Amino acid sequence: MIELFSEIWQTARRNKLRTSLTGFAVAWGIFMLIVLLGAGNGLINAQMENNDRYVDNSMMVFGGMTSKAFDGLKEGRNIQLDNNDLAVTQARFTQNIDKAGAIIYENAVTITVGENYVSSSLRGVYPMDQEINKKKLVAGRFINDIDICDQRKVLIISENQARELMPKDPRLLLGQTIRVGDLAFKVVGIEQEDKSRMSTDATVPFTTLQTIYNRGNRVGRINFTFHGLNTEKENEAFETRYRATINRQHRAAPDDEDAIWIWNRFTQALQMQKGMNIIQVALWIIGLFTLLSGIVGVSNIMLITVRERTREFGIRKAIGASPASILRIIITESIIVTGFFGYLGMLMGIGANMYMDATLGSKPIETGLFTTTVFVNPTVGLGTCLGVTLVLILAGTIAGLMPALKASRIRPIEALRAE
Repeated sequence: MIELFSEIWQTARRNKLRTSLTGFAVAWGIFMLIVLLGAGNGLINAQMENNDRYVDNSMMVFGGMTSKAFDGLKEGRNIQLDNNDLAVTQARFTQNIDKAGAIIYENAVTITVGENYVSSSLRGVYPMDQEINKKKLVAGRFINDIDICDQRKVLIISENQARELMPKDPRLLLGQTIRVGDLAFKVVGIEQEDKSRMSTDATVPFTTLQTIYNRGNRVGRINFTFHGLNTEKENEAFETRYRATINRQHRAAPDDEDAIWIWNRFTQALQMQKGMNIIQVALWIIGLFTLLSGIVGVSNIMLITVRERTREFGIRKAIGASPASILRIIITESIIVTGFFGYLGMLMGIGANMYMDATLGSKPIETGLFTTTVFVNPTVGLGTCLGVTLVLILAGTIAGLMPALKASRIRPIEALRAE
């Protein structure tokens, strides 16, 4: 075996250019495949992380404008959601809806603590808003059911607002009564800043905002979580039933899709997943074609090797070498060259992915309005890397097998005549 390896080494040294070109084709194919998959995973992971800021099995309903005449009324009417729509949502769809709430806004208010103040908007919500939008608190608590029932004047502010209002120790605001416009509110919570969106909202109980700012029974939007809707078809059927029910509340055509707008985060997640799968398949196809170029390179080089060494093989057979020994020489050379440079390409690909992770992975990008992340964990599993490398080694072996079989079967006299 030592003699075999020594012979292969001597052959590689005599044909440095040929061996180098073969190795480069192999290493480059592995390297590009791993880098492409790593970059694709980085983009996909970032998108999934950005979408993980809310619960997938939730919907949000907005009022729209009718696009059809119905019940003696013309098209073009604005639909304003109200408390009755929220009540219907909670009462008639219990087979699918878990929790329902509503959101309403009051813009351009000033929150003041002593000489410090911030301009803000008030966001009136129900307690379930924390679950749907995955709100995280750094201190205090969120809105609760008692706040809703008693219409309490309690307030949750963001970290940035807390730092502006009390720079030395923002947490001291908890339990304090501060001014919101001309009204007094008690701070009960400080919310973790969501840098992925531009927001200057402070949160109050829905019923408090609706009453204090004379909104009557108007609702800005309705949101709810649901269960039992596991496919796009089931979700579409539910949306059709729900839209027809709410539209009738406002004397709009049951099938008028413009009267209300439904943002279904579950179907959006399904569509996003389909898009990510398409990207992954495309990356694999591109990578495999790159890998194929390495396999073709190995095959061509092995054909050249056999042709150049035809006389040598003829002499070997003439002095008693068996076809199996010649076959073993060529196959072993193919495996060693492919394996060595394939492993080298794998290490280079892993190194490139680690570099991308260190420089771009989880790095926030400032857009001027909000902060987002476009690259998270751009890596490929070690199992995938090893699997791809083994596939290339196997392909290189098969590529060398055909010329090896041809060389082992050639008659000595024919080999000695070869130029």
